[in-house]
Amino acid sequence: MLFPTHLAAAGLFSRASDLSPLWLVIGAAMPDLVDKPLGLFGITTLFHSVGHAGLVVVVALVPIVLSSRGGLALATGWVSHLVLDAVHVIVNGRASDALFLFWPVVRPPDPPAIPPGSFFWYYLGTPSFYLELLIWGILGTVAVRIARHRLERTD
Repeated sequence: MLFPTHLAAAGLFSRASDLSPLWLVIGAAMPDLVDKPLGLFGITTLFHSVGHAGLVVVVALVPIVLSSRGGLALATGWVSHLVLDAVHVIVNGRASDALFLFWPVVRPPDPPAIPPGSFFWYYLGTPSFYLELLIWGILGTVAVRIARHRLERTD
């Protein structure tokens, strides 16, 4: 999924939970903030590596979750990012690409090595793109309802 959608989904999730919206959004951003530079600078050959590795994330996030509610929100945002990326590749018919969750133990057999900018053009029109539009539609609906509710309270 596209980076802004991860942030928006975390914001949407914050409306349905009592977790910190700030920490949810930071957590949702972290996988790409870790992995995209690694791929762009050639440190890894994948754009889903350390930050998207479920095994690495579990080990790194357990102490953070146990530390505070903010830590729980950060971990929840991070995991939401991984789930959305896994759903994205499965919906697009590339279920084996979801093996990124088990990196470095397992490597996806033939992941697309597309840099983030080029990925956008590749992504337009895929089934997952339409799923992403649905997420934005839900987010827009929630935003309108919140705005209406606030206006009604001020009248």
